[in-house]
Amino acid sequence: MTSFLAIFRVVRSSVATKPRVIGLLALGAVAILLGFLIGIADPSDPVQAGGDLINVYGLVVFVPVVALVFASAALGDMAEDSTLVYIWLRPVPRETIALAAVAAAASVIVPVVVVPLAIAAFLTGGGGALVVGTVVAASVCAFAYTGIFVALGLRIRRALSWGIAYLLIWEGFVARAGSGAARLSVQSYGRSILTDAADIELNLADVAPVAAVVVPVMVAMAGVALTTWFLHRRDVA
Repeated sequence: MTSFLAIFRVVRSSVATKPRVIGLLALGAVAILLGFLIGIADPSDPVQAGGDLINVYGLVVFVPVVALVFASAALGDMAEDSTLVYIWLRPVPRETIALAAVAAAASVIVPVVVVPLAIAAFLTGGGGALVVGTVVAASVCAFAYTGIFVALGLRIRRALSWGIAYLLIWEGFVARAGSGAARLSVQSYGRSILTDAADIELNLADVAPVAAVVVPVMVAMAGVALTTWFLHRRDVA
């Protein structure tokens, strides 16, 4: 536990740099502004309008971008500047390093995405169910993306570019081809949580409630396992 907490603190401090936090909180401010504008526009169906905002801006853009920026840097930055060796050479199980890195990144990502989106959902006038659905959907998606992008950042140089390509090509295009492909997209599980909680309609959001939570958690754990495997196979210079 001591090793886990030490690595957690190191990774968290390296990830949560002031420029990153300020830049991504600015994206959160955009969500809040959009929620406010929808609220004062007084739409005929504020729940649906709020759900569309959370889906289109929150789950499609804000959550994955924040997760990519923070999570890919969790071990990726240390791998690129050759400081990962100081953690890697400690007598610490590789799975502890991987789990601490994912937990540290998630501890930054989740509040950065959940708080602005919850405020935005509230400002739309969509009601408590929309706010709860937003919190759960954003949290679940954030955890799944964190697991994916921590592994990506460790394995691939220029992880931001590859991550953006993944979001644009797979999540943004291929996974929208039909319900079968959508089930391989993290966003579909967040949309399903949102539709069930707020009783609204969103495209490609037909995952069962239990699976909508369990599958993204399993994806996050798969990311931890993959990061562990990369650490076992990696030669750190």
